Amino acid sequence: MAKNSGGGDLLQTVDQVTEEAINIAYRFDQKLQRWRQGRAVQRGDIPTMLAFDGYGSPRYVRALGRVLLKTGLLIEDTEDAAESIRGWRSFTSVPFAFAHVNVWLGEHEFHLVADKGGVIDVDLKVSMTPGVHTIYMQAEGSEVTEAKVTVVSDEQHVGVVCDVDDTVMVTALPRPMLAAWNSFVANEHARIPTPGMSTMMDRLRRSHPHAPFLYLSTGAWNVAPTLRRFLTRNAYPAGALLLTDWGPTTERWFRSGSQHKVQNLQRLARNFPHVRWILIGDDGQHDPQIYSGFAQRHPDSVAAIVIRNLSPTEAVLAAGTRASEGHHVTVPEGTLWIEANDGASISDQLKDAGLL
Repeated sequence: MAKNSGGGDLLQTVDQVTEEAINIAYRFDQKLQRWRQGRAVQRGDIPTMLAFDGYGSPRYVRALGRVLLKTGLLIEDTEDAAESIRGWRSFTSVPFAFAHVNVWLGEHEFHLVADKGGVIDVDLKVSMTPGVHTIYMQAEGSEVTEAKVTVVSDEQHVGVVCDVDDTVMVTALPRPMLAAWNSFVANEHARIPTPGMSTMMDRLRRSHPHAPFLYLSTGAWNVAPTLRRFLTRNAYPAGALLLTDWGPTTERWFRSGSQHKVQNLQRLARNFPHVRWILIGDDGQHDPQIYSGFAQRHPDSVAAIVIRNLSPTEAVLAAGTRASEGHHVTVPEGTLWIEANDGASISDQLKDAGLL
């Protein structure tokens, strides 16, 4: 008994030390961000409002944006016509924490406050007709920027949620060194689209012209402009980017990418009970488990689960095992499960299922 008690005390001590270390890292991160913001203000960096495409229903709209402090050179990098851009440039701008933001949508005006990462992610209670609307955003001292908001009709019953890394873009993200290269060094024009996926996504768009398209990724908000240019350049359907933030929290060393995806899917099920989602991901990380878990909790909210199988080479680069080889997932009976390596093969199976 004494040994067990001692072991329990040791584990409790380790947990306490770990918790305190995480809290120290979190506090240090917050102090560093405040110092960076103060330095940016002193050197005259310019407040810059980035408005991102959003979505909504006739009863609410999810407004997405971010406020940064940037030099003139980095402001040019946010334009769609940007030339050769290294990934690290996306991480050098400073978030404008708790910036005050004015938002205009139709005849409505809202006054919002960004979070500590400069991010605006708010459900606005507003009545809008189905279709595409323009939303305008302006932070204190910034220019007015605009983005599109797709309001989904209550009569729309199909939507598309798609992962980014190794699903629409070949990144081999789980391997730390390669992930760092792709995120911080590689020229954005060198990023490789996944074979056939843009064609498959475009066929889905043409088959379901009023369906919302959402790109749900564990990527940081820093890369949102880069991802938007990549998707446009490779002819992917327009849609909202649902990204996350990096850095420690009060509970973890790093934010949970899986939790980010789970929470956003729960949000979609709650706000769109009439929509059945085509969930598209890959087997290089946790998409099979996340999507199957969502299907178990909300079977009526899933039209199909589509998993892109990594090739043997990609699997080695990703330093992981495929879900079909290393994990067991279960879905409710009747849930459509599709697996293939490329967009053309996935398209054939979607067509056989009547979704294309």
